[in-house]
Amino acid sequence: MLRVCELSELPPGESIRVAAAVPVAVFNADGVIYAIDDTCSHQDASLSEGWLDGCLVECPLHAASFDLRTGLPTCLPAKKPVRTHQVSVADGVIWLHQAAQDVA
Repeated sequence: MLRVCELSELPPGESIRVAAAVPVAVFNADGVIYAIDDTCSHQDASLSEGWLDGCLVECPLHAASFDLRTGLPTCLPAKKPVRTHQVSVADGVIWLHQAAQDVA
């Protein structure tokens, strides 16, 4: 597991980029924590810099939108999903669970 930050450091509606072998964007969507690959599947843009609307994040480059729950794109120009990642909160700390191939 990789420590992301204190839950209090990621208020609802905000996101953070986690530097890992594959960068991950962690979001607080109305009190629910989600994690997806940080790079848009359409073009090289950081999703953690996008706009959050409920469980959807809009890419800041070309306005592709992704569902944080599934990683699936909800509109063009993105056609491919991004990976989702398991997260947990323990003792006020957000933890990112990474598969063995994702660990640097």
